[in-house]
Amino acid sequence: MLLELTGAAALAVWIYLLLGRGGFWRMRHAPPEGALPAVAPCVVAVIPARNESPVVARAVVSLARQRYPGKFHMVLVDDDSADGTADAARDAAPAGLLDVVRAGRVPQGWTGKLWAASEGIRAAERFEAEYLLLTDADIVHPPENLSALVARAASGGYDMVSFMATLECRTFAERALIPAFVFFFFMLYPPAWVASVQHRTAAAAGGCILIRRQILARLGGLAATRGEVIDDCALARAVQRQGGRVWLGLSAATRSIRGYATWGELARMISRTAFAQLHHSVLLLIGTVLGLALTYMVPPPLAIAASGPAAALGAGAWLAMSIAYFPALRFYRRSPLWAPLLPAIAAFYLAATIHSAVCFWRGAGGMWKGRAQDR
Repeated sequence: MLLELTGAAALAVWIYLLLGRGGFWRMRHAPPEGALPAVAPCVVAVIPARNESPVVARAVVSLARQRYPGKFHMVLVDDDSADGTADAARDAAPAGLLDVVRAGRVPQGWTGKLWAASEGIRAAERFEAEYLLLTDADIVHPPENLSALVARAASGGYDMVSFMATLECRTFAERALIPAFVFFFFMLYPPAWVASVQHRTAAAAGGCILIRRQILARLGGLAATRGEVIDDCALARAVQRQGGRVWLGLSAATRSIRGYATWGELARMISRTAFAQLHHSVLLLIGTVLGLALTYMVPPPLAIAASGPAAALGAGAWLAMSIAYFPALRFYRRSPLWAPLLPAIAAFYLAATIHSAVCFWRGAGGMWKGRAQDR
């Protein structure tokens, strides 16, 4: 009876995820929506960058090539780089389109990235832009990206719109883990719920955020989220608390060019924010371990080793899981044969989450670019 109840619970979870969680698993590219205002508003892109010389030139060039009819400028904030990041950015930008500023020393209570972005926002004030594009130094934007973001924000009445960029998926480790990263993120933050006024779900993808400068000023700038490790979602919640509307979508053409060559690099990427996502709660960590075990790891053994109804329920949950994961694989052009392996992939993410908690307890949580940002 215990096996049957466990299998029924796992299957019930997947039925809910497929039918009751905003269709997060469909992984649909967001088509253009709306039109630009008659006079396109001024936009300033703010790019915090720390030791990004391998990627920053391509990011800057992609922004310089935007087909945007309004005024546009870039501010890159060099966050104490030691690899010539600022020079690489200057060399890539057309004359007069890019300002490079140097971030001051990170104050107590701030994460390095948010402090650098805040310094860039301060430097951008002289342009009196209507919107700020907060973007990472590894994000390559298609030429129509800025117009699409502004059109959606202006026509839909959104104060913050964000594209989840398509991540690199070349190495074996990336092929195994990256589709699941986006799948799990959208499971936590279904885009349909983020855009809906009937839900209080707020989220953003930090690599590509367009935000109305006026609402950011009402928040008191990035100081409202200065210590947050998962800063993009924290900013979305802050905007929502101010009565602003938030939209999140998936973009096939907006790409991150940061690669993760090894399993260890990807494990550290996941570990950097996982325990912060659980609010550093031991009880939530235990609940997450049990929940992931029931949802992902119980169905395969039931399907293979049990018999009768328990095996059928386990197989049903495993099949539903694979069906839900298939669109993520298709989006990343991966073989559907990866779908039944989602339980093993989830086990890797669970291990990285436990590692994240251990790092936090050791005072080295949120490690990024040589800084422990979550402790």
